[in-house]
This record gives sequence, C-alpha cells and structure tokens, in this order.
Amino acid sequence: MPKITINGAAKEYEKGTTYEEIAKEYQKFYDDRIAAVMFNGKIRELMKTVKKDGVLSFITVKDNIGYKTMRRTGLMILIKAVIDVTGGCKNGVSIKAEFTIGNGLYCTIRGCNVTKDLVKKISDRYAEILDAGLPITKKVFPLDEAIEIFRKQGMMDKVGLLKYRRSSEINVYKLDGFYDYFYGYMLPNTSYIEKFKVQKYHDGILLTLPTRQNSKKLIVSEPREKLFNTMMLSSDWGSMMGIEHVGDLNNMICSGRIGDMILVQEALQERRIGEIAMDIFRRLDVKFVMIAGPSSSGKTSFANRLSIQLRSNGMNPHPISLDNYFVNREDTPLNEDGSYNFECLEALDVEQFNKDMTRLLKGERVEMPEFNFVTGKREMNGDFLQLGKNDVLVIEGIHGLNEKMSYSLPAESKYKIYISCLTTLSIDDHNRIATTDGRLLRRIVRDARTRGASAKKTISMWPSVRAGEEANIFPFQEEADAMFNSAQIYELAVIKQYAEPLLFSIEKDEPEYYEAKRLLKFLDYFVSVDNSMLPRNSICREFVGGSCFKV
Repeated sequence: MPKITINGAAKEYEKGTTYEEIAKEYQKFYDDRIAAVMFNGKIRELMKTVKKDGVLSFITVKDNIGYKTMRRTGLMILIKAVIDVTGGCKNGVSIKAEFTIGNGLYCTIRGCNVTKDLVKKISDRYAEILDAGLPITKKVFPLDEAIEIFRKQGMMDKVGLLKYRRSSEINVYKLDGFYDYFYGYMLPNTSYIEKFKVQKYHDGILLTLPTRQNSKKLIVSEPREKLFNTMMLSSDWGSMMGIEHVGDLNNMICSGRIGDMILVQEALQERRIGEIAMDIFRRLDVKFVMIAGPSSSGKTSFANRLSIQLRSNGMNPHPISLDNYFVNREDTPLNEDGSYNFECLEALDVEQFNKDMTRLLKGERVEMPEFNFVTGKREMNGDFLQLGKNDVLVIEGIHGLNEKMSYSLPAESKYKIYISCLTTLSIDDHNRIATTDGRLLRRIVRDARTRGASAKKTISMWPSVRAGEEANIFPFQEEADAMFNSAQIYELAVIKQYAEPLLFSIEKDEPEYYEAKRLLKFLDYFVSVDNSMLPRNSICREFVGGSCFKV
C-alpha cells in the first residue's frame, strides 16, 4: 500500500484511493475548501488516485491555483446548464465566456434571445446541478478522436484551436454526458461550488462566484459600465477583423495575412486615441490630462501618442510623471515585511504636487522636480514650466484617477483617462485569456530587456504589484472620463518568442516554476509573429523594443 506523508506524518492508503478521499480527512483543519493537492512536487486533481509513496500537501480555493480551479469548474457548470435549458448545438445555441467585470464573468449566448425568464431557468438548472453533486471526470483522448467529439458538439472553435496542437493527445473533461476541454485543473464534482449567482447583464449573463479573499461569501460587484463598454468595443473590433479565438489568429498568421491585420489593429487604436484627444480639445477648461492604469498597460506609449494627437488639434502638451513627486526614500512608507511601499498614495508628496499644479493653473512659472532613483532624493534641476493658452499637462501615474491626488484642482480643469491591457481574444469559447496574463507577459519581457530582471523575479513580485493595483487603481477606474484598451489582438504571438526563453530559465525547484510552466503551456497555443511587422509607435514595442518613443 502506498505510504503518504502529510505534515510530516506518514500513513498508508489503499492503492486506488483518490486524493479527494484523503482531502476529506483533512478538510476540518482548513477554513477554505481543498481544491487540489501537491504530490511529490506536482499538482494533482482530486479525482486522481494514489499510485505510489509520496509527500502530499493541500491546495485550497484561497490559493491562486485552487481559486482558478473553482472558477473554471463553475464555468463548466454554467455551460452545462445553458445546454440543458436551450438544447445547445442541436438548436444552434452556444455560450462564450467573454471577460470579467468586477467579481463576475460575463458570457454571451448565441442563437437565442437572452431574456430574464431564460436566465431564471439557467440559474435554476445551475442550482440543480450543484445539488446533484455530479462527478467531473477526466480522460486522455487521441487528438483526432477529441476533435471529432467537439465537432459533434458543435464546438468548431475548439476544432480550429486543436488544428495547431503539437501533442497527439488531449485531456478532455466530462460532466453528465457533456465533453469539454479546459486550460487548467478542475474540481471532482459539482457540489464543490457552494455559492453562485447567475443574472442577466446587458445582452448576456453574468456568473458571480465567491472571491479568493472570501470563499464563504458571495459579493456581487457594482455595475461597471465604462469598463464593460470598453471591453465590448474591443470585442467588436476582433469580430470585425474575423479574430475571436486563438485559432482564428493562427489561421491569419499562417495564411500570410497578419501584416494587414496588424495595420488595421493599429489604425483602430489610433482612431480611438484621436477621439480622446478631440474630446479633450473640446473641453476648453482642461489643463491636466491625468492618465492611470495598472502595471504594463502601455501608459508611456499611450501618453506619447495622445500628445501627438493633441498637437494635431493645436494644443501644446507637456509630459509630467507623478514618479517625480515621490517623497525622499527615507520618508517612504514601509510594508509589513519592512520593504518600501512605493504603491501607496503616501509615497508621493501630494501637497507639493497640488501646490505646483495650482500655481501652473494660475499662469505662474514653476520649477518642476525630478526624482533621482539612484540617490532616492527629489532634485530641482532648473526645469521651469509656465502654461500658455494652448498648453496642457499630460500627467501619468498610478494615482492619477484618485481625487485625493489632485484635490485642489477644479474638476473642469482635469480630464481623467484609465488605460489597461484588457484582453478580449479567447483561446476558445470556454477558455478566456485573463487580462492579468497579458500584462504579466508584457512585464516579464520588458523587465528583462530594460532592467535586466529575470522572469523569476518578475513573477515573484507580481502578487504585490497586483495587490497595489487592487487598492490604488481599480477602485477609481469608473471615475475616468475616457478608457483606452491597450491590448492588441496579435501581441501574444509577438511576445511569445521573447517570453519563452525567459520562462524556461526558471528551475523546477523554484517556487515560480509552476506559474512559468502554466504560461509556457498557454503560449504554446500561439503561432509566432516576427516583430519586424510592427510600426515603430506600436504600444507592443514598449515591451519588445524598437519603439520610436523613450519607453
């Protein structure tokens, strides 16, 4: 009998015992639901069986891997509920996971009218599936056989994706006669989802599950209409170009049409930047354009391109970085671990910023500070600025949307812009690409190129970066006058060739290995594109290099 060591204590189990059975023994010691296990250094799903001796630890929904496993399973249940209520592909109906809005996942249903009555039936069926505790099984199929299964279920998006798969086999999950493929791990049965809400949202449905921070409570987010409209605009762009899934993008690359598509994508973004610039121009009192967004959103390239558009309207923009208003290093607030907290508002000299901006608004001549990141001191180097009639400041920094940052400035003098990399391209209908993955890959490549930082270091820092964004950026995004999505539908095919060598450098015994492995598996879906096709002012060049801007 296999001997399993848990928390230093060894115990024998019958061969064939599932990890779920072992997890049930230890669940009482954990506040959050166990979602998977780590066995001999490898992640294992609970439906798997014990076959040999080893060391085991538990992964709960509080952990990133466990949380994503729960979300993925919750989506599969929704897909099954929709099929059960509508008849699915037999009646020409399909469901697509589009993007997240707050704590919810927005999905569209094609082939039928989404009414409140239909959503109520889907919600009721969802609850029935949970109560039934239906098993979710996993089986390895030969690729051709899996493709045929998906073809019969009307999942042509998966058929198109798997055309480019190198492996001859694929893992397929089964729930009550329904087969699907998911990029990641799953829970062993439907009873593991304890709380949910399915509601009508615009023309689709919104699935809300518990958050990673609080797995016991369901928190339904407030509507985020500006973010939703921005995401839908990008989705419409993708549909217009004939690219909704990675398989569509790969087809375009392999057919030699990617060059034209890149130019169309860039033109669409430039048109949007021009619209924002025109809106600023029409607001005669605007003197401060405040740009904020999470890490690796392409803020610097966007600010440069916006400045060009402002100039084309007769305005004279001046770039200002909020980083120049950092307090001196010794005055920087500290995190609990003693490290510097550069993300919080208190890391900036808010009072001095407001004094300088107020004086500039009055037409006074002001000497602008410059922060020396080597010495950790703010310096005055004779950089004077005075605003004329057509002058406008383009201010970039993570706190740009926070009213506390510019409390003394009149509301009519400010124009706030939220920018982020909001990926709307999907792997297939049921496997969306997380916006955080796009930004993380951007940052891995840029940090290696401009700062000599390893992928290991960037990945290790990412949780603290994300925590800063959750506290200082996302709460203010709906207060923006305009939103800009910097994600480019082709960019992951370009970033792939730069990111893969960096990710492969992370060793198996390092804690960042599992995240690196996940990202490598994700990038394997894409056919590569050479960066020579990119315009020099492309936002993508801020990360892969070759930009005409100082980024």
